[in-house]
Amino acid sequence: MASLSPSPSRFSVIVPLIVGCAQFMHQFDGTMITTALPVMAVSLNEDPLKLNLAITCYLLALAVFVPISGWMADRYGARRVFLAAIAVFTASSVLCGLSSSLAEIVLWRTVQGIGGAMMTPVGRVIVVKSVPRFEIVRAMNYVTIPAVLAPLIGPSVGGFMVTYFSWPWIFFLNLPIGIAGLVLVYVYVPDIREDNVAPLDLRGFVLTGLALAGLVLGFAALGRGALPTQVIIASISIGAICAALYLAHAQRKSNPIIDLSLLHNRTFAASIFGGGLFYIGTTAQVFLMALLLQVGFGFSALHAGLMLLAGAIGSTVTRFTFRPILGQLGFRPMLIWNGLLSGACLAACGLFSAQTPMIVMLAVLFIAGFSRSTQFTGVQALGYAEISSAIMARATSFSSMMQQLMQSFGVGLTALVVHISTVMHGHGDVITAGDVSYGFFAIGILSALSVIIFYRLPATAGSELMGR
Repeated sequence: MASLSPSPSRFSVIVPLIVGCAQFMHQFDGTMITTALPVMAVSLNEDPLKLNLAITCYLLALAVFVPISGWMADRYGARRVFLAAIAVFTASSVLCGLSSSLAEIVLWRTVQGIGGAMMTPVGRVIVVKSVPRFEIVRAMNYVTIPAVLAPLIGPSVGGFMVTYFSWPWIFFLNLPIGIAGLVLVYVYVPDIREDNVAPLDLRGFVLTGLALAGLVLGFAALGRGALPTQVIIASISIGAICAALYLAHAQRKSNPIIDLSLLHNRTFAASIFGGGLFYIGTTAQVFLMALLLQVGFGFSALHAGLMLLAGAIGSTVTRFTFRPILGQLGFRPMLIWNGLLSGACLAACGLFSAQTPMIVMLAVLFIAGFSRSTQFTGVQALGYAEISSAIMARATSFSSMMQQLMQSFGVGLTALVVHISTVMHGHGDVITAGDVSYGFFAIGILSALSVIIFYRLPATAGSELMGR
């Protein structure tokens, strides 16, 4: 691996912030377009459901190309791949803003997804390989807070942009951020690569790509009525079959694209499975809150987005409190108790009604944002506690793949739960606040169940990251 000349402390702050800002751009864009879809549909003279293809194709591109990101970082150098990812994402963002038809939007959003698929995992590879192991917790704190903030402030900014400007500006905003990112990466990020890289597992790449594409497409369409039920079942079935074929392939392959042997590492396995249950609620909460506030309570897109800023403030507070909390409790107790708090906050959102005092809702959203950011940072850091530098790229690809899959599953699951509630209560296509509440209860329970996995960890789990 290439040597690093600047001091570790410098990398522990500057590099994570650069990577965090790139991840912010990726997450921010995704939440803004969700808010802008109705306005975009009117402008392009398209059905909003058809325009949802822009989101679906983006998710599919993410799912297909995330697994290969770790291999590319090792083979071509993490900085070079990261620079290319930012350039592709930024250029395609501008082209999305210049699009005048559904076909053009779908095309450039797909390209955008390819860039986004490389940015997140490769950025994490750069961070964990640039800092000493005892600085990983500090570094991940800088990385994850922008990523958690983006889905919370994206709806408010998106609502503001489409209300007072026009929808292309939600894409043009990425241009200055992307250009600044390219300059900062070129100046500050070290050239990291592995000397001996195995050939690409092409069969594994095809199987994981088909598996993830089928599962993500099926999960994303659950309960939304965007695709026929037969298509959804076929998509999930094909994804599951390809996943099973990959499992058999990985047992025989010496260097599979997704290394399942990493699950023999106890802390990494806990971050994958416990983190997976937690990830179900991260994106789904934003989706449900937008549904509850706009459809259930009749708030405008801008008003609903501003409400979510309470969670963004809570996430920001984590930047100053995470390390002291971790120092007092350690990874295992923190992930257990905070996991319960996170699940309780999600369930509490399901108790909101039009009569709930605004201050109570804001307080719950603030605590939820604080808890979610704390858990997110803890889970992300724990996964690297016992992973050697040589296999960090593979671990990052695995972790990013699971995160993407479970977040897609969470949104699909909650949409299905809301749909089932409307059918059972005879509402037809009319969604009420009560229907949305069941979605919050579902993800709250699943998030709380993650503590069972963290409870099974040894008391010393993650001590390598705390200098002990």
